[in-house]
Amino acid sequence: MSESFVLEDARESASPARDEDRRVFIKSFGCQMNVYDAERMADIAAEEGYREAHAVEDADLIVLNTCHIRERASEKIYSELGKLRELKDERRRAGRGTTLVVAGCVAQAEGAEILRRQPAVDVVVGPQSYHRLPELVREARLRPGVVAADFPAEDKFAHLPISTPGAIRRRGVAAFVTVQEGCDKFCSFCVVPYTRGAEASRPVRAVVDEIARLASAGVREVTLLGQNVNAYHGLSEDGRGVGLAGLIRAAAAVPGIARVRYATSHPDDMSDDLIAAHRDVAALAPFLHLPVQSGSDRLLKAMNRRHRVADYLDIVARVRAARPDIAFSSDFIVGYPGETDADFEATLALVRAVAFASAYAFKYSARPGTPAAEAPGQIDAATKAQRLARLQVLIEAQLQAFNRATVGRRFEVLFEKPGRREGQVIGRSPYMQAVFADGPRSLIGVMAEVEIIGLEPHSLRGRVVSPAS
Repeated sequence: MSESFVLEDARESASPARDEDRRVFIKSFGCQMNVYDAERMADIAAEEGYREAHAVEDADLIVLNTCHIRERASEKIYSELGKLRELKDERRRAGRGTTLVVAGCVAQAEGAEILRRQPAVDVVVGPQSYHRLPELVREARLRPGVVAADFPAEDKFAHLPISTPGAIRRRGVAAFVTVQEGCDKFCSFCVVPYTRGAEASRPVRAVVDEIARLASAGVREVTLLGQNVNAYHGLSEDGRGVGLAGLIRAAAAVPGIARVRYATSHPDDMSDDLIAAHRDVAALAPFLHLPVQSGSDRLLKAMNRRHRVADYLDIVARVRAARPDIAFSSDFIVGYPGETDADFEATLALVRAVAFASAYAFKYSARPGTPAAEAPGQIDAATKAQRLARLQVLIEAQLQAFNRATVGRRFEVLFEKPGRREGQVIGRSPYMQAVFADGPRSLIGVMAEVEIIGLEPHSLRGRVVSPAS
């Protein structure tokens, strides 16, 4: 879970705050795209004149930006709403109004059901409609219980305000930029096509202009985001279709941008030109998150994943041939309906074959409305837990082996913030590892050559050799 705090509004029966006193608190759950959406909601609020609330108790408007990927994530939202209902009642008794908004993918998936389960909610707004947040909040003052969970024809990005330089600087020297939304793959376990809609890509110029504004305010690294980012197919100014490889090249050419990443990918869309970009674009980080989900061809077919294990291994080999220093990360689901011991052993074999630098593993969680939720052969909780534990042991061993192999190496680290003690700074390696080093705060925002001299439990210790830029 990630959190961000932002700026907004007040409410009906209690006394509304004066305009200069309006504050908002935004709490964002789940993926990187939700972090980006929360930042854009912050920009919307700032344009409306709202100020940051550093604590939820001080907020006139509270926004939960939700994730619907796993069952527990959804239930966590309802638990949170119960606490916020009590806070809302306390503030009302004190004469202070509160508007409570549920945004994001849970809002899209469940709509008015959220109001039924928690009547204290004033606004439910899906991820394609949050640009309407001020309008919806005003409507809720007169008639609480507003639901905006459709897929509007208008392009929300065209209606979002431009982030101010000050807001960009407060968010740090690394930034997310959503370039593609939605998915057309319809994996049998996944709700994304239903909560984010069909694949849609932003125009190249809109993305590059946003990156240029970020760079002018001090951002040095951008991560291009999409539910299926390597399906990006945006239009250039002359109407030509441009794939992700072309967008990466354009992003890397923006003055001030030192490193480019992208997430999250689908194996079916690892095109030849995208693999070539890993070879040719120096600013493209040598780290690829490429979810495979299972090492069993039988389960991949059941999941409606169109690749097979041999296809995945071929992609890994081709990318490594193009960029020998690349490292891979992936996602795995254990306990998918019908998974046998042999299927699970095939997943372990795939993990051993690839040797990942990191990976994320999850127990299968049924999402209502998806084909897998009704599939026969549901796996019991104990078996899921046992298999997940085994897989996580193997993943952790590979992570530690990868980290050990970095000791003595030199690579560029983008320093992002002060470390835990005075005279220390922390940054990220090309492989997403946290790196601590002794150095002044003036290194923040600098891409420096660092020699890795030791390991911590969850990070690397480095020595700054020379600031690169």
